[in-house]
Amino acid sequence: MIEYELLKIIWWVLVGVLLIGFALTDGFDMGSMALMPFVGKTDSERRAAINTIAPHWDGNQVWFITAGGALFAAWPMVYAVAFSGMYWALLLVLFALFLRPVGFDYRSKLENTQWRNSWDWGLCIGGAVPALVFGVAFGNLFLGLPFGLDNTLRSQYTGSFFALLNPFALICGVVSLSMLCAHGGAWLMLRTDGSLHHRSAKATQMMAIIFLVCFLAAGAWLLFGNIAGYSYATAIDPNAALNPLAKEVVTNANHGWLNNYTTYPITMAAPIAAILGALLVILSATKHKATASFTGTSLMIVGAILTAGFALFPFLLPSSLDAASSLTMWDAVSSHKTLGVMTVAACIFVPLILIYTSWSYYKMWGVITNKHIEENSHSLY
Repeated sequence: MIEYELLKIIWWVLVGVLLIGFALTDGFDMGSMALMPFVGKTDSERRAAINTIAPHWDGNQVWFITAGGALFAAWPMVYAVAFSGMYWALLLVLFALFLRPVGFDYRSKLENTQWRNSWDWGLCIGGAVPALVFGVAFGNLFLGLPFGLDNTLRSQYTGSFFALLNPFALICGVVSLSMLCAHGGAWLMLRTDGSLHHRSAKATQMMAIIFLVCFLAAGAWLLFGNIAGYSYATAIDPNAALNPLAKEVVTNANHGWLNNYTTYPITMAAPIAAILGALLVILSATKHKATASFTGTSLMIVGAILTAGFALFPFLLPSSLDAASSLTMWDAVSSHKTLGVMTVAACIFVPLILIYTSWSYYKMWGVITNKHIEENSHSLY
């Protein structure tokens, strides 16, 4: 039997892997649709953009669903507090995601310009809104969420939807949106040709520049902006059962969230990877090198998510009302047996997901051209 401490670490890593997998795969779905009305000037170009993700988008959603299920099973208190506290934000994401399958199915049913333009903007909203909200949610983690736990571990959330839309969180939202738009633009560079390819390259470069500026601005804000970081005031018991109130937490307004980078210098590889990825995209998109651009946007995503994860570690949901109520990977976790059973399941199913996902991309790869769209106008989206 794997030790409880190691299982907690394994599931912190696995949830991170699922989030990165979701951002890498469904990220270019969201990003390409957010850019589609701007880079596609004709109906054929917009249909080409849509059909680059048509065989894959629903499969990519598996990462999102799996990440949500893993969060529920591994960190039930985190799931409960986050989904109840940020209820309206999550509903906004859900309703925005509804626009994608409906838009794909109905957009080309009528040969009417106004009808198709309306669905194009619906698809754009369905890609941009979730990308923005996910970033805003991560930004609020650094500020702490307004919740507390009573002596029976019931949570009470006192915040509101509009309180989430604070300046720092919105910068983090722009980081997420520009990052995924750059990823979507690089995807369109890989899968299209002609004018659509060239406009996608310009958009990818612009989004990478915005990402780099906002990513550095968010880091500078954490360093100099008097945002309180959280840390344990007592020794960590890595084998403790679920009881977040059994610890003491202190806050440090002097770049407190960056302390892990001093303690573990190897973690600096994450922000460096994000910055280098952005620079690679900016340079390669200028020369229309699609593979290099997609590699760069992938580095941006992995680096940015790891940067946030390393900074917050071991905290998952910091509390701005009562620091001791903050949820961490050590004390807001499922039982030893639950994590053990889930680890076995993950060892079986995560490789299966990777295999069938890779196979689907291999079999359905190719450049989508305007000619292909026109020749298959009734069988494609």
